[in-house]
Formats: sequence, structure tokens, C-alpha cells
Amino acid sequence: MKKLFAFLVLCLLSVSAFSQSGEWVELFNGENFDGWKISENPSSFTIVDKTIKVDGPRGHAFYDGPVGNHDFKNFELMVEVKTMPKANSGIFIHTEYQETGWPNKGHEIQVNQTHGDWRKTGSVYSFKDVKETFVEDGEWYTEHVIVKGNQVTVKVNGKVINEYDESKDRTGDLGTKKLSSGTIALQAHDPQSVIYYRSVKIKLLD
Repeated sequence: MKKLFAFLVLCLLSVSAFSQSGEWVELFNGENFDGWKISENPSSFTIVDKTIKVDGPRGHAFYDGPVGNHDFKNFELMVEVKTMPKANSGIFIHTEYQETGWPNKGHEIQVNQTHGDWRKTGSVYSFKDVKETFVEDGEWYTEHVIVKGNQVTVKVNGKVINEYDESKDRTGDLGTKKLSSGTIALQAHDPQSVIYYRSVKIKLLD
């Protein structure tokens, strides 16, 4: 009986994973951090009016839930985000949970309009950077990250602002800062950076 129950659960999970492919799925439920695992300084992440408020010392909220078994390879990620003046944040892709420090695995897609760091929103951080800004602090905008094979495309409010091809834009040993597969994470950068995320949704492409 236990084996039959386990088999049925596995079937249901398989069906659920299949149904998620090609469909937008919201990863943040607007009520709590179910499905997320926060490192280092959990108090840097709170929920205010069904929105994630990022405000405090360094920490990262890693998606750790059931969608795609939190291991994404080819996907589209769409976040609705608002930065306050001089704020810095980031969206990590193909990463994995770590208790402290900046994530060692995967890439950071920058979130920054007016922070002192010259790498602005849409940068594939330190590998293909964007110097211009396309939105203002205090306004909601969409940051759309498309990952397919060796390529990352970043759109802001529907406009392509960065295209990164790891097979062309990088040479030599890539180490762990490369495209592979993994989860996504939202960054709390420093106590002076205040950022809001009100939607974090993903579409699995494989």
C-alpha cells in the first residue's frame, strides 16, 4: 500500500511538472516565503502589502519550492520590481543555496538604476554589462530574463537591453560563474538599498 501511495504521489508530481512547462507560474504567493530559503540575514526580506520588501544587510532569497524541482535550465523569468534611490539588488540564475556570501554559482542579472556601481539593470554582472538606465527609481517595471542554451536575453519593459552569448562572450575556464542549471535568487545587497518585488514568475522551456 505504501509503495502504491508513493507511486501515485510520484505520478502527480510528474504531471504537475509537465503542466508547468510552457506556462507562467508565480513563485511568490504574496503571503509568505513558502518555497523560499533565505540566507545570512533573513530579516532583510519582509512582506509588505503582498510585496517582497528587500531592506537590510546582505542576504539572498533562493527559490526552493516544487516548481521544476527548483532546478531550471532553459526558462523565462519575469519579475516586477521597483528600486528606491541608490538601491542595488540582483537576480541570480543557475545558482544554488549557500549560507553566506555572494552566490558562487551561476550569473547575477543586475538590478540598479542609481547605486554607485556603474553596472546597471540588465547587466550579466561583470561578463556583459549595461551602463545605461532605462527606468527611474520609484517606478514599477518588468525585468524579463530569457535563458536558452548558451544565451541570456534581458528585457526591461519589453525592450531588449542585453544579449549575452557565453560561447562567444567568454573564453578560458569558466569556473562556477557560468550557465548550467539551478535555482533563482533575489539579492539584498546592503542596508542602504531598498527594493520591492511584487511578482516573480517563471516559464519552463524544457
